[in-house]
Amino acid sequence: MLKRILIIGLIGFSFSGCLQTESRTEDTAIVEDTVTTQDFQAISLSGITFSEKTFSNRELQRRLAKLEEAKNNFDSNPDSLDYIIWYGRRLAYLSKYKEAISVYTNGLKKHPNSYQLLRHRGHRFITTRQFAKAIKDLEEAAFYVRGMDPMIEQDGLPNKQNIPLSTTQYNIWYHLGLAYYLSGNYDKAISSYKKCLEFSDNNDLLVSTTDWLYMTYRKIGNTELSEELLSPIKKRMKLIENNSYHQRLLLYKGELEPEDLLDISVGTENTPVTDPTIAYGVGNWFLYNGNADQAKIIFERIVANDNWDMFGYIAAEVDLLTIGSL
Repeated sequence: MLKRILIIGLIGFSFSGCLQTESRTEDTAIVEDTVTTQDFQAISLSGITFSEKTFSNRELQRRLAKLEEAKNNFDSNPDSLDYIIWYGRRLAYLSKYKEAISVYTNGLKKHPNSYQLLRHRGHRFITTRQFAKAIKDLEEAAFYVRGMDPMIEQDGLPNKQNIPLSTTQYNIWYHLGLAYYLSGNYDKAISSYKKCLEFSDNNDLLVSTTDWLYMTYRKIGNTELSEELLSPIKKRMKLIENNSYHQRLLLYKGELEPEDLLDISVGTENTPVTDPTIAYGVGNWFLYNGNADQAKIIFERIVANDNWDMFGYIAAEVDLLTIGSL
């Protein structure tokens, strides 16, 4: 309980107006075909400011074209719920998270009971480390969507097979579970992920939900229930996009070793990992096995990565605060 209070206190402190922050420095040089903007978008839990992310010129132009299309649609009918949602989503895909949140907030003035807008704004409150606001939005979204049939949610950044995998209901419960997890409210995270499992109707969703639920059980020391979750997870599973979560689960099952997923011989925070999702699972594996020092090294390598908006990165920030309080 003391650790949970400390985490929440530190999270709250990181958003205090009295907190002095410093700009995040780039870990690698920017090559010629990349473009960077310097707008302030989020603050880490340790008080570091994050700018908009860097994209290759080709990818930047592709996303800007999609944003222009979404904005034109929105301008033609600013009351359209669908146009509001997609305008916000296209802004977020360019890491313009503050603008996306603003679009969703204005949209909620017109559609105050929209579980879709609450779902998307809640997601981006997580990205910007505003966990309490995320929980409020996602709890409301879960309330308003109750009793409705599952609705497929179209992907803004399609997977390699261009097959949407998740429903609005899945995304509400998944992100609510994550917001609780990051806040240290593990009991409610467990309840949310159990509900999320009801909507995890394909292997990709099953492995991602199982992974977070497994980690939540381990956080409260319930090894027995966490191990039961691994039974449906097989080495050969047909997956489209969530291979990182699958590999993490195989690590927990003992079918893979940490070295199979991550070069753990590189042990300084100046050597960022390439996949924060994989690395966060490996760091947790060391925590579960009593090696907090190695876990801390891995978490530090995660936050040396530039992908500050990934869930593994944000969770590593939280766990670094926890390890620092041990």
